[in-house]
Amino acid sequence: MNDDTIWRWDRAWDVLPELLEGLRITVLATVVGMVIASILGLVIALAMRAPSRWVTAPLRLVSDFIRMTPLPVQLVFIWLLLPSVPSLVIGCTVLGVHYSTYMSEVYRAGIEAVPRGQWEAATALNLPRSRTWRDVVLPQAIRKTLPGLGNYAISMFKETPFLFVISVVEMFTKAQEYGARTFSYIEPLTMVGLLFLLVSYPTSLLVRRMETRLA
Repeated sequence: MNDDTIWRWDRAWDVLPELLEGLRITVLATVVGMVIASILGLVIALAMRAPSRWVTAPLRLVSDFIRMTPLPVQLVFIWLLLPSVPSLVIGCTVLGVHYSTYMSEVYRAGIEAVPRGQWEAATALNLPRSRTWRDVVLPQAIRKTLPGLGNYAISMFKETPFLFVISVVEMFTKAQEYGARTFSYIEPLTMVGLLFLLVSYPTSLLVRRMETRLA
């Protein structure tokens, strides 16, 4: 049997430092993308409650377009459109904007889940609309959305390998580069899978526990 097809621990340990550097980029892209998605998603959800269809109709059209087109296509399109912008910046931004369209729906569901009595109580107390949203509605809505946002954070983390299409050297790309140099792909790709599991599985348990506590 060809020795290059057999698992070797020396190759696994050899590639590990490169994969950990790639993991740093992967986590960075996920965290920055999550911040963008969380903020922009909330803005979209609030804007979609505007009374004017001149606001909601175009916003819904754009959101649906972003949500229904493949992430790699969006990455390459923006990368070609803005060649002077660093690839990692484009990757984080596109990830954030893409997932903001999903998170806006989570926020919308959370806002609609706030009991009607809370709105009526705020009205009865003659609270300003801004304070009603800030002190009454949003704290309850965001609390209900945390598990959903956490699940999308995990999904975003698992989709960071798509960043290779715009030359971002994240964990998967590091594994490919090592395999191209050594003609050994089993160890680096297996290690990538294990590292994804080591990060995403505990996070999924945390999200599940949060969902149980907030139910």
